[in-house]
Amino acid sequence: MSENSRPNGFPEYGPHQVNPEWPPPPASAPAAPEPAAPAHRRSRGPAKLLVAVAIVAAAVGGTTAYGVQELTGGSSTGVTASSAAGTDVVPASLKGTVAGVAKSVSPSIVEIRAASSSGSATGSGVIVTEDGEVVTNNHVVAGASQIQVRTHDGKTYGARVVGTDSSKDLALIKLEDASGLKAATLGDSDGVQVGDQVVAIGSPEGLTGTVTSGIVSALDRDVTVSTDESQGQQQGQRGGWPFEFGGRQFNGDTGDSTTTYKAIQTDASLNPGNSGGALIDMNGNIIGINSAMYAPSGAESSTAGSVGLGFAIPVNTLKADLPDLRAGAGG
Repeated sequence: MSENSRPNGFPEYGPHQVNPEWPPPPASAPAAPEPAAPAHRRSRGPAKLLVAVAIVAAAVGGTTAYGVQELTGGSSTGVTASSAAGTDVVPASLKGTVAGVAKSVSPSIVEIRAASSSGSATGSGVIVTEDGEVVTNNHVVAGASQIQVRTHDGKTYGARVVGTDSSKDLALIKLEDASGLKAATLGDSDGVQVGDQVVAIGSPEGLTGTVTSGIVSALDRDVTVSTDESQGQQQGQRGGWPFEFGGRQFNGDTGDSTTTYKAIQTDASLNPGNSGGALIDMNGNIIGINSAMYAPSGAESSTAGSVGLGFAIPVNTLKADLPDLRAGAGG
C-alpha cells in the first residue's frame, strides 16, 4: 500500500498531515522554482484516487449490467447457479447455507389440499404474489371441487383455480381474501448446472414446511406425467406420483392421457406431498417446481419413499407460462 493513500483509495491529506511545501516562503524572498520531485509526489495521491474511482465505477457498472440482464430474463455463460438468478434472498450472515435458504423461503411455500368426487390429493405450492397467487402442479388440483391452502404461519385459506396447463403440469390458484404474503423470487433455470447445491421445500405426507437438500443430478430429463384429472386425485390416495421415465411407468399407471416435459433431476429427497413445491438455489431463488419422484418397482403404496431421484419443472418454463395461466388458460 502506498504511504500516500489509504486502503479505500483516498489520499491521506487531512487536518493533521503537514505538507512539506507549507508554509510558503516569506513575501520579501523571491519565490523559488518548485522542485520537480515534490510536484510529482503531490500528484500521486489524486492520481491514485482517480484510478480507485475508475475501478469502483467499473465494478458498479458491471453489477448494474448483470442485474438488468437477469431482470429481463437473460442468462450469462459461465455464471454459476449460485448467482445465476442475480438476487440474494438469503441474508449475508446465512448465505450459502441450507438453514439460510429454509428461513428465507419457507414463508413462500404452502400446503395444498384438493378434494373432488373421486378422491383427494395433498401437494405443495409456491406463492408468487403478495395477494395470494400460488403456483403448483396441474395434477395436484386437476378436477378439484374444493381447495384449501395452509400457509407457513398456520393460516388456512380457501382457493380457486385461475388457470391450468396440463401439457406442462402447471396450475395457478388464487387464495381468497389474502394479503401481505411473502412472494418467492423466481430465478433463472438456464443458469443451473449439474452439481449445484439445491434445497427442496414442501409438504411430504402432509408434513408442512419440510426441508431437504441435495444437488442437481442432471438436466433436460424427459419425464411423462398424466393429464387425466382423475389421476391427480387417485395419486393422493395411493401416495405417489404416477409418471413415466425412459419408457417405464413408476408410482402407478399414468393412464392414456399424458404429457412429457424436460425436467431438472435432483437427489434432494422428494416424497408424496412435495409435488408443486419448490426447488431452490443457495441464494434462495426458485429454480424449479417439484413434480415427480422415482420409487422402487412395485412400491406403489404410501410406504414408498424417496431414493434420491426427483424431478422438477424448470422455473423458466413457469415464467413463460404465467401470462397464459393468469389469463385463465385451461387444458
